[in-house]
Amino acid sequence: MLEIKNTMNKITFSLLLLASSTFTLAQSNSNDLEKVRKVIEASNAIYAELANKNDGSILTRYTSDACLLPPNANPVCGHTNIAAFFSNGPKVRVTFTIQALYGDAREYVTELSNYEMTDLNGVKMDEGKVIVVWKNTKDGWKMHRDMFSSNKPAKN
Repeated sequence: MLEIKNTMNKITFSLLLLASSTFTLAQSNSNDLEKVRKVIEASNAIYAELANKNDGSILTRYTSDACLLPPNANPVCGHTNIAAFFSNGPKVRVTFTIQALYGDAREYVTELSNYEMTDLNGVKMDEGKVIVVWKNTKDGWKMHRDMFSSNKPAKN
């Protein structure tokens, strides 16, 4: 009987230790995601400004092997093609509102956001949603996969 009681005490202790370490990991991940959120918010805040320059500076936001996944189009992969995608685009302002971040906050994070796009006079042009897979590189967090689509119905 004493042996069963000792075994039960060991199991209870092990379960408490496991629960405690799981809670600590979850707290740590939450803190790490908050740090990454600040980096992503800062990057998102200057995104349109860099795209509007039309000088390739937007590429500083992307990994070297990044892909854009625009609506109703084939994927646009690599810096050369991404630069071509943004070249001579309309001058806009874009605001992003992060809805959620998922991931380990070490290698990859997935951002789920809404966007609103206006012209330079503040007239609303579009709104939609974005999913970005961010990759932690030697140069910091960069967009690795960038998928977006309008909330407006597709034109026929």
